[in-house]
Amino acid sequence: MRLEASIEPDRVSEVPYLASEAERLGFDGVLFRETRHDPFVMLSLAAAATKRVRLGTSIVVAFARSPTVVAHASWDIQSLSGGRFALGLGTQVRAHIERRFGMTWSSPVARMREFVTALREIWSAWQAGRSPNFRGKHYRVDLSSWYFEPGPIENPEIPVYVAAVNRGMCRLAGELCDGIHAHPLNSPRYVREVMLPAVREGAEKSGRSPDRVKLSATVFAAVGLDSEEVERNAEAVRRMIAFYASTPQYRGVLALHGWEHVGEELSRLARERRWDEMPQLVNEEMMREFSVAGRPSEVAQEVVRRYRGLLESVCISSPFDGRSPWWAELVRSFRSSL
Repeated sequence: MRLEASIEPDRVSEVPYLASEAERLGFDGVLFRETRHDPFVMLSLAAAATKRVRLGTSIVVAFARSPTVVAHASWDIQSLSGGRFALGLGTQVRAHIERRFGMTWSSPVARMREFVTALREIWSAWQAGRSPNFRGKHYRVDLSSWYFEPGPIENPEIPVYVAAVNRGMCRLAGELCDGIHAHPLNSPRYVREVMLPAVREGAEKSGRSPDRVKLSATVFAAVGLDSEEVERNAEAVRRMIAFYASTPQYRGVLALHGWEHVGEELSRLARERRWDEMPQLVNEEMMREFSVAGRPSEVAQEVVRRYRGLLESVCISSPFDGRSPWWAELVRSFRSSL
């Protein structure tokens, strides 16, 4: 199991330092999310500043872009990094696609299937020196010329991960993809009882081994050097759990544990914008199920205990800042716990 760092800088200019520092401390990879800055811009800076760590998106929003735009950015990052890139794609939810990105929403699983298939057709065409030829219901990519084709690269096989929570996207990952980025609102039980069986279904449908699909996850973690810091960070985690649990798309995770009614109440409070009341509904049992807390060594050991054998790679929810004194201990403890 690999340990990856999530880099979410205030300023893009911080990326080279943060990526190189994560590599120096012994992280296996660095991940970039679609939040305040463009992930591909940050990946370019990280690729130039590092030599060893895997680079990835967790995630970039597919439906805010065309397959060709993502293909070009990914191809360049893969070339620049010497083959260290793994592309993580996500659908986002309808409101964000339509009102934040100004794009259209439709059939997320079917559309993601076409998106990934079109991506691979484009990359294959560039590597072979031919024009791509993909026609689907949602995407058509069959127009090109030598002027627009970047040509072959040394490491053309780019792993494609999809963000998945519910069974449909997990089945698609089993059928077509290299891996899954599990949502931070997860539990080992949900991975074991819901996600992995759906991956197996998809893999069986396409005649693949489910072992080809690697799982990665971000784990909510409250880390501190003393009990006061742990408790302070735990309250921030509680707020994030409440925020995500209010989203209907993640209701299945709560339902498995018997907390669907909590999700419904959180959704009501979110609609009424009563944000400060929402964390009060996340009790200690939910905190223990959906997060880990403690000193760096305790968090590392618990993450390994929970997810060894389930995940290929793991990332804690705290963004890597390069300054907190407990990062080095977290990495060392993670290594010694494997």
